[in-house]
Amino acid sequence: MNRIVAIVLFVLGLALVILGVTKILPGAASGGGGLCLLGMLMFGLSFIPATPSGASEEPPLSAGERLTAIFYEPARVFRNLRAHPRWLAPFIVIVVVTIVFQVAFTQRIGAETIASATIDKVIESGFIPADKVPEVRDQALKSAKWIGTRLSGPIWAVAGIYIFMSIFAGLYMLGVLISGARIKFWQAFCVAVYAAMPPILLQNLISLVILFVKSPDELDPIKGQRGLAHADLGLLFTPAEHPYLYVLGTSIGLFTIYSLWLTATGLHNAGEKVTKGTGWFIALVLWFLGVLLALGAAALFPAFVT
Repeated sequence: MNRIVAIVLFVLGLALVILGVTKILPGAASGGGGLCLLGMLMFGLSFIPATPSGASEEPPLSAGERLTAIFYEPARVFRNLRAHPRWLAPFIVIVVVTIVFQVAFTQRIGAETIASATIDKVIESGFIPADKVPEVRDQALKSAKWIGTRLSGPIWAVAGIYIFMSIFAGLYMLGVLISGARIKFWQAFCVAVYAAMPPILLQNLISLVILFVKSPDELDPIKGQRGLAHADLGLLFTPAEHPYLYVLGTSIGLFTIYSLWLTATGLHNAGEKVTKGTGWFIALVLWFLGVLLALGAAALFPAFVT
């Protein structure tokens, strides 16, 4: 079934690429590329069997039970996922709330405003020669109006989420194996998805409320796309004056701590012989590596931070 879905996604992506390249649906080529990439990754991962890990007499929890119990009884959910690795329901929740916020943000702020602010930052970074600036700006504002461009955003949201969850699953599995314990890929994938779902859901719901409470003029068209609900130490620093402290501060917050706790709990309960300490160690090491990457990006593209 997964392979059929993967092939369908790849074919649809190829069709969008053709429509975009031939200008029948301008701007669709990017989204088509995202669908092709998603289809190829899903096809490759479909060869990994979703086998249970460890004996369990407990029947699989329903999707509704898993989605609700992850908030108040996560250990039970992850133990159930060890024997019954099912990840589609929380993945759909993440995709839906992410796309709903993106679409709402674009409608509220305006696609042209977002495109203009983004191209201004690119120009400020010096990646575009001065003589090409007017042409690039006109093209960016024009493409922001295309239906194909607006379709590409949600498509890449879905593809990006699946890709990142796959990467995290691989890293979780590698960390567990290095520690001498065991966890299978789809169990690790379930940990990645279920640990991410509650913080993302809460953050996007709060962001939607803020989006319609605040005036559009008060919202940053670039940083606002990552969410408007901030409960981190980045609030203590001004990006223009302390860019690195700001990036470091945004990595330390309530949603981050909540996600790390869920990840450590998931690895401990979804894996075999994974201690609580090992789960926390793996979660914190990957968080630290993410912070280093963010600081490196801030050094390379300071304009987008300030």
